[in-house]
Amino acid sequence: MSETSSTSFSVIHPTSSEGQGPSPRHLSVMHPVVAKKISFYKSGDPQFGGVRVVVNPRSFKTFDALLDNLSRKVPLPFGVRNISTPRGRHSITRLEELEDGESYLCSHRRKVQPVDPRRPPPPLVVFKNGDPKTRRTVVLNRRVTQSFQAFLQHLMEVMRFPVTKLYATDGRKVPSLQAVILSSGAVVAAGREPFKPGNYDIQKYLLSSRLPGASHHVYTKGTARSERRKSSNWKVSIITSDLPNSGTSSQIYIILYGQHRSSAPIYLSGTDGAQFQDGREDIFTIRVGDIGTLFKIRIGHTNSGLSPSWHCKEIQLWNMNSGKKFYIPVQRWLARDQEDGEICREFPVLNKGRPMLPVTVYEVHVATGELWNAGTVANVYISVYGEKGDSGSRQLFRSKSSFSFLRGQTDTFSLEAVHLGDLYKIVIGHDGLGPGNGWFLDDVVIKDPTTNREYAFFCHRWLDQGEDDGKIARELYARDNSIIFVRQKLELSRKETWAAERWKFMKGNTLQFYNKLTGGFVRLHPDGTVDALGEKTDKCGLFDVIFNKGNMCIFQSHVIRHLSLAVDNSTVTGMASGGACTELRVLYQPNRCALLESALVPGHTVIFDRHGKRAAESSAGYADLSKEFVVFVKGVFLNSAVVLLATSLCQALCLQPDGSCTGVGSQSEKSYWKVHKISSGICMFESVKNAGMYLRIKDGQCDGTGTGDTDCHFKIKKNLENASVSLESTKSPGLFVGLESDGQAKPVIYTKNGNVFFYPQVVKFGRENPMGMSATPSQEEEKIHETKNQQETPAAFEAKRSLLSSTAKEIRPSQSSKSLLSEDEWKVLVLTGNRGTQANVTLRVYGDEGVTGPISLRKDSPEELFLPRREDEFQVEIRSVGKIYKIRLGHDGTSEQPEWSLQRVTMQHVKSKETLDFSANAWLSRMQADGIVCELPVVREGQAILPLVRYHVDVHTGQLKQAETESEVFLYSLGLDFWTNLTCYKISKRTGESTQIDTCQVEAVSLGKLQKVLLRCEASDKSQYWCCDRVVAREPGAAPEPVFTCERWLPFMSQGVIHSEIELCLQGED
Repeated sequence: MSETSSTSFSVIHPTSSEGQGPSPRHLSVMHPVVAKKISFYKSGDPQFGGVRVVVNPRSFKTFDALLDNLSRKVPLPFGVRNISTPRGRHSITRLEELEDGESYLCSHRRKVQPVDPRRPPPPLVVFKNGDPKTRRTVVLNRRVTQSFQAFLQHLMEVMRFPVTKLYATDGRKVPSLQAVILSSGAVVAAGREPFKPGNYDIQKYLLSSRLPGASHHVYTKGTARSERRKSSNWKVSIITSDLPNSGTSSQIYIILYGQHRSSAPIYLSGTDGAQFQDGREDIFTIRVGDIGTLFKIRIGHTNSGLSPSWHCKEIQLWNMNSGKKFYIPVQRWLARDQEDGEICREFPVLNKGRPMLPVTVYEVHVATGELWNAGTVANVYISVYGEKGDSGSRQLFRSKSSFSFLRGQTDTFSLEAVHLGDLYKIVIGHDGLGPGNGWFLDDVVIKDPTTNREYAFFCHRWLDQGEDDGKIARELYARDNSIIFVRQKLELSRKETWAAERWKFMKGNTLQFYNKLTGGFVRLHPDGTVDALGEKTDKCGLFDVIFNKGNMCIFQSHVIRHLSLAVDNSTVTGMASGGACTELRVLYQPNRCALLESALVPGHTVIFDRHGKRAAESSAGYADLSKEFVVFVKGVFLNSAVVLLATSLCQALCLQPDGSCTGVGSQSEKSYWKVHKISSGICMFESVKNAGMYLRIKDGQCDGTGTGDTDCHFKIKKNLENASVSLESTKSPGLFVGLESDGQAKPVIYTKNGNVFFYPQVVKFGRENPMGMSATPSQEEEKIHETKNQQETPAAFEAKRSLLSSTAKEIRPSQSSKSLLSEDEWKVLVLTGNRGTQANVTLRVYGDEGVTGPISLRKDSPEELFLPRREDEFQVEIRSVGKIYKIRLGHDGTSEQPEWSLQRVTMQHVKSKETLDFSANAWLSRMQADGIVCELPVVREGQAILPLVRYHVDVHTGQLKQAETESEVFLYSLGLDFWTNLTCYKISKRTGESTQIDTCQVEAVSLGKLQKVLLRCEASDKSQYWCCDRVVAREPGAAPEPVFTCERWLPFMSQGVIHSEIELCLQGED
């Protein structure tokens, strides 16, 4: 978040082609009609990189077509409505006026804020923490900004000391690359030490690059020298009040705003360190570039030291070049514990005793989303941009609510600033600090009391390093028309609701429609009449989906097969299936209720009065009519069904690796539950991904570590108001599965606040139990894919590919060969050398289409396996791996004889007799460098098809306290070919060492260029958590060494979920 406007780098450059010679509109007619390559920039936004467009008669036949195309590429509140030359002197109204190779400005109004499209990327001044005299200037080009870690690595080379953290010049942490790009033009580079205040003044270092003519070939040298002489010396006098404790220990900074641009933060400090004390006047001389006519200042402090609070009495400024003087009466506290708590304030310059601009207190409404764990405890900052400048970065910390940024809450803040004119964008984000810092921001609405206007900024995205695109700051543009804004929000909400509910309307499903006004279900009678007075068990209230295309369906009566729901002459009735009147369009509302609209006559819907009788919309008052229905699907919790228990439109109840449950899981296979029906209305839920682990309530805890006993039995309570279900423990009646605000599951008492509501989605429908039998785990062993002729939802199709993907199975020789498909049957021959083993041996097989395993190689008499100088034969099933190119063979190191001499492995396809040879000559032992696992490539004509490479892996433990661990750490690496398990070892930190480096070597089939590594630390408790600094996995002779930066603890928490794995990308790679 930037302390100053991004227009710190915005300079109005006079364009040499304007004002001289014939205007472009006359020049263009002299050229033939050819393709023109033209750059378009955004009015008033020097950070916008520009859009390059080829204009010819085939691509754009009219000027309006070009405007429409640019509206999709240039972010403006109301689209591109005006194109002008770079300084805004000439408007372009025809395609013929555009010149090849030139640049133009896009805006949504006639008034244009010029930018220089030919300026180089803005430089960044990097100071050394605590030593402002040590600084470097860095250009933010694409090469050094591939990732935040790559940028820190570049700064390490430039600054010549380890750079692990960045701060803004006022001491706020800069946690990401986005924050660097949005900074005020300067950052402070630090190691592991905290921020050290200093006079980090960037004005004199960036002055030459900001002024017109410098480093540009557009202007003459004489022009550059004349522009540089416009830089001015200013004398600043600041008087601290004589109130008790009005002095400050903090660092004071000032920013000057002129008509051309603003200065950077200028820190005011002297040599004696006794500035800004009670009743004292402090005078400073500063140098500021050509900012134009001064119209406001911003003054603030870093809130540091023992007594940071400060009461300022007045400020006087003298422009020592022009002789102009400015007097600004202040008489305000800048303190967290005084007045409104602000430590930064803006004041307008007085003109003839009157402010040039009014001071406005904006009302900022920030809406946090409805998703579980959407709230944040991090510090949130906002910068507001208008046509008359920006507000600077302000922390939003005094909400009118007791606690800020809670799930589903709208917080209201006051933001005082000199009036900014028409607002057009905001930059909002957080510092990423604190547990559960991720934040789902719905929208921001800013009210301007001076003009009585509202500006809406729509987001509806995560600001979280572990979600979405990983950004924790976002740039949002204003949507001035509040009616359009509300409509857009409503439409998005409808689309999300339909995406979550559309599974219900798949062909073959049986539905019920509940009407909340009448308290009954829709019924279709044999005579064709329809009402909404049915009971839940009424068979006339069941409807089969016999046609589905998008959101258009036909609902046929389940018992009267020749009739379907229809809308005829705006009235609901029963008609013969297949007629045009029976085609109904399902329109979902944000409250999860559906409207049934006639596809033939849009606007005509299924509607009932409060007595449950069918009605036309015009037949009664609006309060006496209802056209919204809650939709239920029959057979959701049948035995062996696989379901999602959705907690929001895009989240679901999920089992975590530690056995706990959370409601913030993704709606994927990880959140699938298999239903075990105990009796009518009572079920158990077994994790599909972690078979044998059941949802349960026991000893005041709700988790997924149940074993299938009575603690895992739940009564299904259906909620008619929203088609959700609640799960009540049968062993502890009155206790339900509920969610805390961060999404963690816990036992709760039933309430209607939504924390006990789960919205089931069927991945695979189950079946009724045999008569007189209840389903228990011992009776329900068949796999999901063994059930035939089941209805599949869209989610089921994706699940099927993973649930049906066959892992290789152990096949004992005593089994009949009929149990195998001959196309998948292989014979594996393993030749042992001089030393045998009694450990458990496993095999993985890698092909160009996938991998299968681990396959356990064993027999009924394990003591007779892998004896010295003996060959053992196994039959295995290998499916869907494609062309085999390598295998991985190893043992678990158990038994009294874990060491093993492996000579050779041969695989032969039973049907085709294709033979694959693998030459080993390996010694598999924990005492050897190669460990107990080896990789072997296929050998053809005496040569391995892929080389074996010995990788050197250095794992650097962090320097923090208790960074070491005794837990097992697993490391996997991804190359151009496939993932491979490089090593498994324990990390330990020896006393007295500043940094621990654990090194290992592993021989593996070449992975090609290393791209990623995956770290996993399985710590049993927090005392065994591990802080990893980085991983270096290199191949001898390869340069440069690939570095994978981590700099975090493992396991870690994101969105309420504990993760024991983290994927690290190569620095410089996407």
